[in-house]
Amino acid sequence: MKLTRRQLASGAPAILWPAALEAQPAAPSPDVELTAARERLKSNADALRAAAVPMDTEPAFQFKA
Repeated sequence: MKLTRRQLASGAPAILWPAALEAQPAAPSPDVELTAARERLKSNADALRAAAVPMDTEPAFQFKA
């Protein structure tokens, strides 16, 4: 059986579509996402707290009222 590229391309989505649907991971529940976000926030805050910045360091910007 001979197939042209166009015939093959028209049949490829029908073959690949179910495989693409199976490859998608399940969406996590909102509780899991919230817990993960809180853990990331805590780890970022801990990393910032661990950084030593001298008191005489000036910020790179100025607040003007």
